[in-house]
Amino acid sequence: MNDDTVRLSVVGRILRRRWRVLAALAALGALVGAGASLLFSPGYQTVSNVLLQGAPDSSELMTEAQVATSSVVLDRTAQALAWGVPGPGLRDSVTADVAEGNIVAITAEAETPEKARQLADQIAKEYVSYSAQLIGGTADAASQIRQEQEDALRRQVQETNDRITDLAADVRTVTVESVQVRTQLETLRTSLTEAMAKLDELDGTGRQAQMVVMGPAERPAAPAAPTMTHFIGGGAIVFFLLGVLGHLVGARVDRRLRDETEIAAAAGGPLLGSVDVRAAPEDAAAPASRRWWSKLLKTDVPWNLSDLNASADAASREIRYRRVLSRLGDGSGVFARVLVLVADDDPVAKRAVAQLVSAGRDSRPELRVVMVDPERPTVPDDNDSAGVLLVVASGSRTGWELVALSGAAADAGQRVLGAVVAQRTAAVPAPDGDEPVGDQVVAGSA
Repeated sequence: MNDDTVRLSVVGRILRRRWRVLAALAALGALVGAGASLLFSPGYQTVSNVLLQGAPDSSELMTEAQVATSSVVLDRTAQALAWGVPGPGLRDSVTADVAEGNIVAITAEAETPEKARQLADQIAKEYVSYSAQLIGGTADAASQIRQEQEDALRRQVQETNDRITDLAADVRTVTVESVQVRTQLETLRTSLTEAMAKLDELDGTGRQAQMVVMGPAERPAAPAAPTMTHFIGGGAIVFFLLGVLGHLVGARVDRRLRDETEIAAAAGGPLLGSVDVRAAPEDAAAPASRRWWSKLLKTDVPWNLSDLNASADAASREIRYRRVLSRLGDGSGVFARVLVLVADDDPVAKRAVAQLVSAGRDSRPELRVVMVDPERPTVPDDNDSAGVLLVVASGSRTGWELVALSGAAADAGQRVLGAVVAQRTAAVPAPDGDEPVGDQVVAGSA
């Protein structure tokens, strides 16, 4: 296959000739996607928000998010819900993220909307309860130590204020230096007062800091993405594209020639024409050779054969074969005798040879059919023949096999007069009394 493999025309040919196969692959992909959705679909999702009052920094918020999904919170939630699922089993169904505005967003997943809502609300409740317990456990000792430190600091500040008042009273003379000293003392007194006010404000804020659940979680109205529909559609599309890609890769790997000019070039002779071969009746009556699904999916005929218009009837087909025979000749006239070379494992080419023999029965040149083994081709000696005519089915031989056939003819002293490319087409009902020409003509010709 050449670089034309990647052209849109080739893709269009695949869609036109293999649409049944691609449809079957898409259906299979949809089934696989439906099965995958049962394992990987998140189900229903909802979010419960917890507001942290105060001014926590980013590290504290990340710590709170980890606490929300800790094993203690999950174990308490599992015990409260009593779903028969242990705490570790809820870990994959619960996530906690930090949102803007000091908010910890707790996301819960479940197979039903009501369970998702209950799980989110219970996680938020247990998280707030556990955080309050952690804070309360250390609050007593910490508050006592903090209170003692604050009382000592207030006493020092009061003593400093008293000392400032005494120093200001000792300065009796009114001079520039005394005014500056009094101004500095008052500035120091103001700074101490402001510092104590800020200390009281921070102490009150720390005592009032707490967590608030911002209402119950919403009941989800639809499953979260990716849903089963997404999995089914994605599976169908993936398998469909894999089917197209498989056909393209198969055509690239396949080395058998299908183009008429390439076949003629490999055979070492001119192209005399392309002929259509009607599907034999025994093909339809031989289910052992082709499985029933091959016929159902239309895979019994290669998709990458070149387009060839089938003959309308037996008469038009015979005219096409006679035109091919009329091209056998040189400047001195039509040859007297020609060897027709055909591979013994090529049924389409054998039927084409039978048609050629039937079409040229009453005219020249005389055709002598020679069947050869494509693996070890041998052409018999015939001093009376003008050369060989190679008949090959499209897509049946590689270039090297055709070169071997032409080389066998050269070893026998025969030149390749031309090549005929045969292609099987759908059977056309023959008129009454018009029997198709079969392999019996080939068998009795040489």
